[in-house]
Amino acid sequence: MKHVIALDVGGTGMKAALVAADGTLLHEARRATGRERGPDAVVETIQDFAAELLATGRERFGRAASAAGVAVPGIVDADHGIAVYAANLGWRDVPLRALLTARLGGIPVALGHDVRTGGLAEGRIGAGRGADRFLFVPLGTGIAGAIGIAGRIEAGAHG
Repeated sequence: MKHVIALDVGGTGMKAALVAADGTLLHEARRATGRERGPDAVVETIQDFAAELLATGRERFGRAASAAGVAVPGIVDADHGIAVYAANLGWRDVPLRALLTARLGGIPVALGHDVRTGGLAEGRIGAGRGADRFLFVPLGTGIAGAIGIAGRIEAGAHG
C-alpha cells in the first residue's frame, strides 16, 4: 500500500504516523524527544524514529514509504531543509532534510516549521477547510500561531 511518513517533533515529544495516499491513518507512534540528552542526541532520535517508521511500513504494507514529511519547532529554512535554530532543542543549522534523506534510503523528505505545517494541514483538511481566513494556535511545550489566508499560510515578516 502506498504511504508516507509524517513526523512532528516537539519540545518534549514526537508524534508520527504512516498515512495512505487517500489520507487514511495506517499507523501511529510516539517517542520522547529526549532534549535533556542534548541537540546531537535529539537529531539521532529523530533519525532513528524515522527509520523505525520506514521499517514498519515495509513490514506491514510490503513497501517502503514514498516520502516523509517532518515538522520541527524553531526557525526553519524549508527551502534548504535546514533546522536553523530551536531554543528548546538546543540546535543550530542542522541539515535535517539531508540527514533524513540519507538515513531513509533516498526517499524524498520535506522539512517544515511545526506550526506553519500544522496550520496548512488544518486549512486543507481540518477545521479551517473552506475558510478564507483562519488562525491556528497550538499549545504545547511552546506557543505560536499561523494565519491562513486564501489557502496559504502567511510566512510573516521574517519567515
